Amino acid sequence: MSQFSLPRSPVSASVLLDQGVSRPGDVFVMEREPHHDGAETVLEMLNRREGFFAFRPADEEGVLLMSKVHTVSVSVDRQAPIADPARLSAARMLGIELVLVGGSTLGGWASVELPEYHARLLDYLNASDEPFFAMWTHATTHYVNRAHVLYARPLD
Repeated sequence: MSQFSLPRSPVSASVLLDQGVSRPGDVFVMEREPHHDGAETVLEMLNRREGFFAFRPADEEGVLLMSKVHTVSVSVDRQAPIADPARLSAARMLGIELVLVGGSTLGGWASVELPEYHARLLDYLNASDEPFFAMWTHATTHYVNRAHVLYARPLD
């Protein structure tokens, strides 16, 4: 069966579940993405239609298949939310604070690639039907499940 598997690369991440448990380990992304050059991003992996993703906990042997529905966020160190320098320079940065189910909060920025007249935080959060969106701090990028956000507050 392994002869038919697609090459995947591990990415160090912390996965926060709706039970409030955050676990360090590795998520896996495809080494090639058909829609662009290079590897799949963590955000692309999370927004694929499949309901589960592979996660190898740092403190256990083996791989767990994690439910995306019960995943609040996946956080990775120093991964740019937008990899293309031209797109990143054109994006507008919005300060954002999220209050998540369970009461935890995340603060940081969102890189918004929307027309200037639709570049509010509300527009960013409503711009896509995909379940996960990106926000970042200087050290970490958080991929957050919209279904687990109680509310968002602009910090600009």
